[in-house]
Order: sequence, then structure tokens, then C-alpha cells
Amino acid sequence: MKKIYLGLLVAFVTLFTSCQFTENIYINEDGSGRVSFSMDGSELMDMMGEEMAKEDEKVIDSTVSFKNLFDKERDSISKLPKAQQKKLKNLEKFNMHMLMDPKEKKMNMDLYADFKSVNELQDMFAAMNTAGNMDKNKKSPAAGAGNPLSSLGSDGITETNYSFKNNTFKRLVTVLDKQKMDSIQQNLGQAKMMFSASNYTLKYHFPRKIKSVSIENAVISEDGKSFTAEINFMEYLQNPETLNVEVELEK
Repeated sequence: MKKIYLGLLVAFVTLFTSCQFTENIYINEDGSGRVSFSMDGSELMDMMGEEMAKEDEKVIDSTVSFKNLFDKERDSISKLPKAQQKKLKNLEKFNMHMLMDPKEKKMNMDLYADFKSVNELQDMFAAMNTAGNMDKNKKSPAAGAGNPLSSLGSDGITETNYSFKNNTFKRLVTVLDKQKMDSIQQNLGQAKMMFSASNYTLKYHFPRKIKSVSIENAVISEDGKSFTAEINFMEYLQNPETLNVEVELEK
């Protein structure tokens, strides 16, 4: 795997502590759609951009296919445990776009993939967890909390499930191991300050108008077909079930 792209991935999964994270889901009438996990690192670049500009860092505007990257590493991947190979297989569905412009103080990353059924989103979140675990330098109990990916189903701590049937969409996060969750929260240390400056946002788009949304602070769009809900990331880390949502659509 080319070092530059691995570096972009590591940046994607480790810099969320100072960034805004958005989970976008677009659903078509037949249940297919697209999911994307986006990061806006403008605040981080506001701190780092000037120094990077002095070092004449070039603008990066690149899109990479994980399938193409892994195809080049088939021999190495074939030597991994079967479970790890399966996780990487799920990650193959994703492409990643990154824009980094030190002078303009912009840094945006986007992991996205198409799905044929909402049920596939469970595997896609498992793939996101795989991406988070590619940072092999994590050693402390709090390391899994170093990026929001760890709250999307890491190490059996939580499980995120989606369904879309009978005109109703559901996103359900279940805490599987309360003890591990408490351990992560207790070992956050200075990361708490960084998490407090970050937000986790849901942006869901549907083929028909929304009749009701279970999240109280959800803002429905003018056309009535999408909603946005935002929470402080520290709050989300303390209680992932806060962003459980049920959406009923008009018939």
C-alpha cells in the first residue's frame, strides 16, 4: 500500500478529536443508497495551516479506491487471519476523498460507499471499525476512544444496526459491554477537552417526506425529505444510544 494513502487513512481515523464528524445516509425508494462518513478539519487546519504553509506543503486533492489498494496487496492480505481478511473485504466497498489545502486552511475527508440494502450498513460500520484499528499504535484502554469510529462498534463495546421496512427507518446503537465503555470514558484524560470541541452529526435523506423523527432536536429540511441532528461528541461518547432514531415516512 502506498505510504501516502496509508498516511491519509491514519489521519482520517486519528484527527477526529479536533474535527466535526458527519454521518450521511441517502436512501432511494428501493432501499438502496449511499453512506458517507465525513470529517471537517477546518478548526485543526486553522491551528496547523500557517505552519504547513511556511513549509510549502502542497495541496492534496485525491480520491482513492480501497479495493484498488488492497488488490496490490493480495499476497500480504492472504496471510492474515480469515476474520481480518473478511473485515478488509468489507472495507473494499469504500472510496476516500481527501482535500488538504494549508493556505486556505481546509481539510476535508470523506469515506463513502454505495449499498443495495439498508441492512448492509451493519457491515459498513464494521468496515469503519476496521479502518480505525489500522492505527496499530493504540495501546491504552482509552486509545479506542481516540476517534469516533470506536463508538460505532469497536471491540464488542457497542453495536450499530439499521433497518428500513414498513415505511420506517431505524438506527439503533446498543451498548454490549458497559464495563469497557466505562473504562474508555474514565481514561480519556486530556482528550475530553478536544472531544468537547467536536460534534457528531446525522444527516439522513429519504425518498419521501418525513412524518415523524424520534430525536427531539432533529431539524427537518424544507422539502421534508431529510433531517439533521447534532450532538456534542463527548456526549455521544458517554451515551451512544443518544443518537438512536426512528423515522416514519409518509405513504
